[in-house]
Parts: sequence; structure tokens; C-alpha cells
Amino acid sequence: MNIRTHRKFWQQFVIVTILAGATFGIGFYAGAGQDDTYVVRLESSDTPDTLLADFGPFWRAWGVLNAKFPFEDTAPIEQARVWGAIKGLADAYGDPYTTFFDPQESERFESNISGEFGGVGMEVGSRDGLITVISPLKDTPAYKAGIKAGDKIIQVDDTVVVDTPIDEVISFIRGEVGSDVKLTIVRDSQDEPLEITVTRAIINVPTIETELRDNGVFIISLYNFYAQSPEKFRDALAKFLESGSDKLIIDVRGNPGGFLEASVDIASWFLSEGKPIVREEFGGDEQEIVYRSKGYNVFNNNSKLVMLVDGGSASASEILAGALSEHGIATLVGATTFGKGSVQELVKITPETSLKVTVAKWLTPDGNSISEGGIEPDYIVEFTDEDIENDIDTQLEKAVDILLGE
Repeated sequence: MNIRTHRKFWQQFVIVTILAGATFGIGFYAGAGQDDTYVVRLESSDTPDTLLADFGPFWRAWGVLNAKFPFEDTAPIEQARVWGAIKGLADAYGDPYTTFFDPQESERFESNISGEFGGVGMEVGSRDGLITVISPLKDTPAYKAGIKAGDKIIQVDDTVVVDTPIDEVISFIRGEVGSDVKLTIVRDSQDEPLEITVTRAIINVPTIETELRDNGVFIISLYNFYAQSPEKFRDALAKFLESGSDKLIIDVRGNPGGFLEASVDIASWFLSEGKPIVREEFGGDEQEIVYRSKGYNVFNNNSKLVMLVDGGSASASEILAGALSEHGIATLVGATTFGKGSVQELVKITPETSLKVTVAKWLTPDGNSISEGGIEPDYIVEFTDEDIENDIDTQLEKAVDILLGE
């Protein structure tokens, strides 16, 4: 399969999913055609006062389908046509994370985010119309099966998922604990697609690990930004301070992110009170929100900090890396981050349907969009498949060299 033939030019990503209780309705009253065949009427009390688009072609197409479709009774699909129209409306924005869930999809989505399910343990995003692995989470089935950051999923079992909404693909991958799912992936280093079978499991994600090396370098490996991450990071940072080391590495490679508040709290250990950490930019005239340091600021000027990042570092990882880099606290080493920097809100359209819509973008303290290209490190270091096979971490070695002044 030639991947280039399936690509669309989408480059926007999601950082934090916000489940909000806001609701709104949409509806139209229209009907225009060359004869009465094309008159269609839908009633709603929520019809916008002004519409900037010409809905004539839409209603004409609706009428033509009514008149020309070669079956007498189209009543069973009337509502399905409305759902399809809203899906098309959402797709027209060209954002893979703005999507409409019909009743069946909405039920499946809500089940996935609220109940226990079997997964494979990887974070994914949408890039160029392809579902791309941001990172396999450490020690999960995906990690053990050999899934890698940057892998592009083109088929799940027998279903081709090119240009398929990300939430739908995720629902295909999830399933009964203990069952297998076959993923067909494209990897840049391979000439042909790979088929990898992964056994679903309940996913327990590690949060943090620490290590003090003989050369005095202290390493904090942070794997996520979940609710418990700030407390665990505080404990890890206390170990660093107690060790007497003045050389710190924070490794967020393969860290797909998590809660915004966790990234703000962790960044606050390195920045004085009030320093900007991340900006939330909305469209139109709505004023941006700036999230600022709480001023814990225990990291003194005599210490050196290097952050390790790569293509699997996303969302909250990018917020932390961008803030500490632009404030001159950390030197970044590794590879350009994923670029996952937009915010979604889940809105109920009807009691049975919902719309997930992008409402904002994340910007670094200096106003750079995380979605547009990610965060580029100060030192770009290649990390090849050969390095992995030989257990050589060239990026970590470079970080150590920088701290030791070599």
C-alpha cells in the first residue's frame, strides 16, 4: 500500500480532553428548489439568527435524494441523514479531533472513557490523515510487542483505518481483556508494512523512576502527567536535592502527557512565582488564559538541568519542555517532540449524540504554537534501531556529556 496516496494535509493535534457539561443545539428551517419536490422542512427553536453560508445546495441535494433514490420508503434513514450531515459539517473543519458521535458512537465513546476496558498501552494521534503512535507506554503489551513511536497504523484486524476518525480507530483497538488485535503498521525504516499482533490487557502505566549514577548525574524518568504525578515528582526531586548532586536529567521521552495541572505543578519547582508556563489561545475575540508558576522554585542556579525529549513526548511533556527551555532553565536533547497542542470539549447535541470540538490551542510562554511543529531540542541526536538493539542510548549519553562539560 502506498501511504502517500492516502494522505490528507492535517497537522493539528489534541493535548487534553476536557469533558464539559455545556450544551447547545443546531437547527435550520429551509426549503428551496425548482419545484415542490425539493421543499424540506426541519424545525428547531435554536436556529441561528444569521447564517453566513448558502444552504440552498444542501436542501436541493436532500430533495434530489428524496425524489431520485429508487426506494419508496426512506423514513428509516431520515435521522441517519441528519447525523451524516453533521459528520460532514465537522469533517469540513479539517481537524481530525473535531468529530461528531451519532448515538451508537456516542455510547461507545462514553463507555470507553468511563468503564474498564482492555487496551494495548499506547498513545496515538492523527497526522496527515494517518493514526500515528505517539508512544507505546513502558511495559505494556504494545511496548513488549515492538510497537514504536512514529509507527503509522493503516489497518486494525481486517479494517483499513486510513482517513478514519481517531476515536473510531481507538474503539477498534480496544476490546476484551486477553483477546488479540492485529495491527498493520507502516514504519519509516521498513520498506513493507508490518503486521503485529498484540494481546489486550488492563493497562497500568508507571509514573516515575529515579537513578543516581556514579558520575553524580541524577535522572528522573517521568512517564506520564496523571493526577499522582506531581506528588511523585516532588518526592523524586527531594531525592535529587538530598543526594547532593547538581546535575539533573528529566527524561520525558515517550511521555504522551496527561493533565495540564500536573505539568504546571511540576514546572513550578523550577520557576519563580508568576512566570508563564503555557498559554491557552482561543479563537475570535476571547482573551487567552495564561497558566503561571506557583513559585515552588527550589532548583537553584548552581544546578544544571537537561531534558530528554523525542517524537513520543507530547502534550504536557511539551508544555514542560517548552516552559523550562524558553525560561533558560533546561537544555533540550533528543528529537523534535510530537506537536500535540490543542484542547477539545465534549458537547451534547442531543441526549444521545455529542460533538467533540477543538476549542483552543496551547502556546509556549513566548507564544509559539506547540501544534505547529512541536518543540525542537537544542541538540538533535539520532537514536537508531541499531542503537536500541545494542542497548546504546546516544541521547542519554549526550545529555550526560553536557552536564559533565565534556
